[in-house]
Amino acid sequence: MIRQPIVAVLGHVDHGKTSLLDAIRKTSVQKRESGGITQHIGASEVPAETINEICGPILKTLKIEVKIPGLLFIDTPGHEAFTNLRKRGGSIADIAVLVIDIMQGFQPQTMEAFEILKEYKTPFIIAANKIDMIEGWKSKPGPLVKVIEGQREETNAQLEEKLYWLVGRLNDLGVESERFDRITDFTKQAVIVPTSARYGEGIPELLMFLTGLSQRYLEGRLEIDVNDSGKGTVLEVKEEKGLGKTIDVILYDGCLKKNDVIVFGTQEGAASTKVRALLKPKPLDEIRDPREKFNYVDEVYAAAGVKIFAPELGKAIAGSSLLVAKGNETELMELVSKEISEIMVKDGGQGIILKADTIGSLEALTKMLSAVGIRIREAGIGSVTKRDVVDADSVKASDKYLGVILAFNVQENEDAETEKERNKVPIIHEDVIYRLIEKYQEWKKAEMEAERSTAFSSLILPGQIRILQGCCFRASKPMICGVEVVAGRIKPDYDMIDGTGKIIGRIKTIQHEKESLKEATAGMQIAISMEEPTFDRQVCYKDDLYVLVPKDHINLLLEKYKEHLTHEELSLLQKMKEIRAAL
Repeated sequence: MIRQPIVAVLGHVDHGKTSLLDAIRKTSVQKRESGGITQHIGASEVPAETINEICGPILKTLKIEVKIPGLLFIDTPGHEAFTNLRKRGGSIADIAVLVIDIMQGFQPQTMEAFEILKEYKTPFIIAANKIDMIEGWKSKPGPLVKVIEGQREETNAQLEEKLYWLVGRLNDLGVESERFDRITDFTKQAVIVPTSARYGEGIPELLMFLTGLSQRYLEGRLEIDVNDSGKGTVLEVKEEKGLGKTIDVILYDGCLKKNDVIVFGTQEGAASTKVRALLKPKPLDEIRDPREKFNYVDEVYAAAGVKIFAPELGKAIAGSSLLVAKGNETELMELVSKEISEIMVKDGGQGIILKADTIGSLEALTKMLSAVGIRIREAGIGSVTKRDVVDADSVKASDKYLGVILAFNVQENEDAETEKERNKVPIIHEDVIYRLIEKYQEWKKAEMEAERSTAFSSLILPGQIRILQGCCFRASKPMICGVEVVAGRIKPDYDMIDGTGKIIGRIKTIQHEKESLKEATAGMQIAISMEEPTFDRQVCYKDDLYVLVPKDHINLLLEKYKEHLTHEELSLLQKMKEIRAAL
């Protein structure tokens, strides 16, 4: 059979993710005659009957027949919505909706969502939400194209401007996109649907494109055998009143039954238990009764959201695979244990310590850190512990830039706090995935700059200057002339040599616009004074002079501070070695 596509909804806080889903659900309740739309925290099912009701006129015009049984929207807030929708080798989300406030554009969590979608290669549609906030917007019933055409010229101009900015921003990020009615190639262009969660504009078009694109490009992925053992992913671990620990699961393949043995991941590896109860959310019009949120069922078929009650579920970790065992429990235990161990790195090598709240977050972060060349010593789930701090401190002894802990959505425990203060181990906290990596890079850059400043204050650094044409202000005692710093830097008291290694003299002063400088760097044009040389004898126009860097300083700079030097400075040091070797 063909299952319903799993649709992840992502976007920045307050851009309208929940409102958009509420608009879909509200419309669904008003429109549906039969069939059910169900909802609970994490998943909302919109059946084919509802899609036909909402999108009927558009579907008829485009001659599209709804073949899928419906759409399963995953709407857990924040990054968990997507990172926990994982399976070996990718995401279980078939398609995504990236919600962007058309008035605000890309924000931090928009970028986070975009980076995760790109990392998992998940196709997505952009919902350019809050079009009703555009000045002069008049909400009207009917197809979105007609609604847009019916707006005032000034209003449409604003809409076009904001859409143009959005298309440009996506293009900068490597994604070609266009407004839904201007798409020329669905395989190359991302669809942008202007929407208003408040008034419902664009909702039919959004549902129609999700349905149409899923049917056209994901058909093979949606085929399942209902008799196969169930496969799912743990979305959240929850305490349910009257039951205790339960897990919310998205089933993406096969069938799950009461009394099935299920295998799932824990921090220690794989675990198994027997399902005591399966709870499916009731239809939307009944969920308003908080006493009866779910129906007890005997079996569930993919794709669906389901709550599972069973012993030992308190050990489960969000983002873990969930597999139904049928005589192959040992094999599945090994498979899940291997999966967990591959993500929870414990190689003991030189690298940062990474701690995160869920296995999904951890996997996304390890992928992104690896992509930018940041090595990981250990990656695990849960609070930062004293052991983490001790490990980071041992790394810090040999590489201070890797002796750091990155903590995503978790805090350090009391012992770790004490150990951190004692050993001065940096712990970088963040709850936006890509910002955690950015924060680490910013911290490293600042530390390197501080170390460079401290070290370089006691070392003579390479520099090259060129005498400017027509800029001799005094021939001797002292010679004063205009120069340009070609590369590196110069300072007062630096000895200068020519290209043969002959000492020309020592810089006495540096001036720029009658102000004395302690340093001049590449690109600056300044005046210098030197006691020793006489212009037109030792120094002439267009001559190049070099800072005389002591041999031990050259070796120290190249051995210990090479990464702190620019390409030009490294070239100058190499030239200085060659000049010294020729003497």
